Amino acid sequence: MHRSAPRLSRILACAAVPVMLVAVGCSSDSGDEKDTASSASPTATEPTVEPAKFSELPDACTSIGKKTIESLVPKAKTKGGTPGTSSDTVTRGSCSWNGLDDNGVKGSQYRWLDVGFTRFTSDQALGSGAERATAEYTKQVAKAKASEGAKKVADAPAEGIGEQATAVTYDLEKTGEDFKYATVVARTGNVVVTLTYNGAGYAGAKTPSGADILKDAKKAAGEAVGAVGAGGTGDTTTSASPSAKASDKSDDKSDGKGDGKGDDKS
Repeated sequence: MHRSAPRLSRILACAAVPVMLVAVGCSSDSGDEKDTASSASPTATEPTVEPAKFSELPDACTSIGKKTIESLVPKAKTKGGTPGTSSDTVTRGSCSWNGLDDNGVKGSQYRWLDVGFTRFTSDQALGSGAERATAEYTKQVAKAKASEGAKKVADAPAEGIGEQATAVTYDLEKTGEDFKYATVVARTGNVVVTLTYNGAGYAGAKTPSGADILKDAKKAAGEAVGAVGAGGTGDTTTSASPSAKASDKSDDKSDGKGDGKGDDKS
């Protein structure tokens, strides 16, 4: 009886060894998995914005055909148009024409035409050029509808001009005469085109019809938008450096056109 006890103890001890080894092995494997899991981090990919469609703007003063200018603005003071001032002609440009067709005792007809272009680049921080242009398009339509002193304001889609376009019409009294106004705001890609056309009759001449003013405004706007399509393409996405961001944010706040009411009859 005394001899069998030690032998039994040795047998039990040996039997316990594999169990301990297995336990240690499991513990070691578990630690490796934790280390591997902690060292592996997911790779985040930053989404890229769509590149801007147009990389340049047309010359605003040649964006509308000469024959159209002669038809819409008879006796224009400056046939080639008066370019607007801009510190960055790559992102914005404008041109205007005005003239008085004096018919003596039959009265006179006054016309004023302005076209403005604003181009937006694609930017990781600010969005794609098309998205930014769409926001500007919406802002310009709202501005036209809120013109100070405007009466009988109406707006409607202008089909067939760019990717989206709206025509805003209204009446406005200036210099003692009734003016008919039409503003067409259009977007093509990353460019917004804002065109305003107005007219009035003086010295007893008949006031032009709102329908004629609108028809002519749409014609001119279509030519201006087409001029954008004839320009350069392939703008690349910018990286939004501090100076570029400041410039682009300033662009977002800009109107991109004249006020459409500054050139009265001279």
